[in-house]
Amino acid sequence: MGKRKSLNAAKAETSQSSEGGSDEDFDMLDVEFEWFDPQPAYDFHGIKTLLQQLFDVDAQLFDLSALTDLILAQPLLGSTVKVDGNETDAYAFLSLINLQEHKDKASVSKIIDYLRQKAASSSVHSPIAELLSGPDTPPIALVLTERLINVPSEVTPPMYSMLLEEIQWALEEKEPYHFSHYLILSKTYTEVVSKLDEEVDRPKKKKKSGGSSPTVLYFHPEDEVFERHAICHGPYKYSTKQDEGHSDSKRAFQEMGIKPLGHMILVEAEKLEEAVKDIAEYLKPQG
Repeated sequence: MGKRKSLNAAKAETSQSSEGGSDEDFDMLDVEFEWFDPQPAYDFHGIKTLLQQLFDVDAQLFDLSALTDLILAQPLLGSTVKVDGNETDAYAFLSLINLQEHKDKASVSKIIDYLRQKAASSSVHSPIAELLSGPDTPPIALVLTERLINVPSEVTPPMYSMLLEEIQWALEEKEPYHFSHYLILSKTYTEVVSKLDEEVDRPKKKKKSGGSSPTVLYFHPEDEVFERHAICHGPYKYSTKQDEGHSDSKRAFQEMGIKPLGHMILVEAEKLEEAVKDIAEYLKPQG
């Protein structure tokens, strides 16, 4: 059963433009989304695929099968979003892992080490590095969430609202979900000059000398809202080297290539509810 009755989402754009049309000539679909508890019988493949998308080129560094099993072992915490019923793959998901509770599991320990190294590499993330570098892992909730590229952001606020309720219910049952911080793992990207265009039109394209750092852009617009409530936030570079054509392989309906980056946002536990309310207002369907 859906954990809430079906909600009508905004029209979702397909990822392909109509043949012979302009880049703005998209097919439009009315889609009704449903929210479900994670189901071990149906959701292993869908959640693991979304985790691979979330970790991007560094996904190979982790045991995502074990991480998916851990997410599915707590079915009353978090949500999946689907279109054609509970037995289909998730289009989006949201869950969290108690880093203190599961620090001794190999799949979680690997992620803690990875995040510690990334946080230590930039002063922007120093509060995260400090939390993860102590002798004891604090009660931090690692928030994992991802959605397919053309799923509208409006599916996100219900997932977070339900998560707040589920955490409260879990606390009433004396379960280990009393957190000091929420560490949201996400993705951003920068735009880079296409290598393909440089090859085709080399005489007309010259690299600019100097200049400011490239603008960091968001895959998840809700991250901008979380950052207003955060202790710290910022991108980090992936560990896995990307080949020359990687940015162009992610180029879609635009001139620039895309360079994905990991992104971390640290929010104190008492700030999460206010942040979720602001996200609901920010992503409120128009009209």
